[in-house]
Amino acid sequence: MELLDLEIFSLVAKEQSVTRAAQLLQRVQSNVTTRVKQLEEELGVQLFSREGKRMTLTGDGQRLLGYAHRMLTLAEEARQAMQSNVPVGRLRIGSMESTAAARLPGLLGAYQSLWPAVQLDISTGTTRALIDDVKASRLDCAFIAETDERAAIEFNTGADADLAAIPAFREELLLLVPSRLGSASESVTHYPLAAFAKGCTYRRIGEQWLESKCADQGSGPESVGEIVEYHSYHAIFAAVSAGTAVAVFPKSVLATLAVASTVQSIPLTEITTWMVSRPAYQSLALNELSRLLPAR
Repeated sequence: MELLDLEIFSLVAKEQSVTRAAQLLQRVQSNVTTRVKQLEEELGVQLFSREGKRMTLTGDGQRLLGYAHRMLTLAEEARQAMQSNVPVGRLRIGSMESTAAARLPGLLGAYQSLWPAVQLDISTGTTRALIDDVKASRLDCAFIAETDERAAIEFNTGADADLAAIPAFREELLLLVPSRLGSASESVTHYPLAAFAKGCTYRRIGEQWLESKCADQGSGPESVGEIVEYHSYHAIFAAVSAGTAVAVFPKSVLATLAVASTVQSIPLTEITTWMVSRPAYQSLALNELSRLLPAR
């Protein structure tokens, strides 16, 4: 089993397409197909279910993918360690949408000016999805939000810890509500909560705050409005501006938008954005990124 085979296999799994993987690898399609088939023959299992041009992982393929990610990550770490005493290679960074929009441009711009030989791959997701991707070696590090209380549990500092965490930023969270909301005539809890998918820390905080408000008013959590999922802060802001929802918004993200008089904000809480990584993963590229974090 060669590392190139695992790289090809991982890319086909990600793209669910031999054609697309071949284009990204700048190889002919027949070569990619042959390498996948040879890997299946070597292992004696079927790695993909083929439905027309779409390739989906089988159960055996899913199991191999976890090993492939770890082996490729370790190979890249070794290559970086042997090649240079300055950061080189690739650094795969995950981030929440809010951090990617308001915090990372300045940080990564400064990083690239110092270490231009490092290739930065950026992807976004919810806190829960990013943590899972770091643990599974699909990401080298990720910027996620968590309360200090839950972080103390989630980021165990013992020898068997799954994650290492460094405070990166401190965020002020606001509840964004329609400007027409009248404190005397309408209740915040009657509005749907516009939020990202489950696994988003800010969504959880919004749900807990609204449930607490219901309790203060003498009603149960079932009185909280429904959750409406969106994929961007611009869409969430539009929903609040239109008067159809409320939302949890980091103040740093709100500062990047052209805020209209159609919304108002209620202070909620402060929360830490952490940079998490696997304790066993070491690279100069990651070390230098951590040195630039403003909260260190």
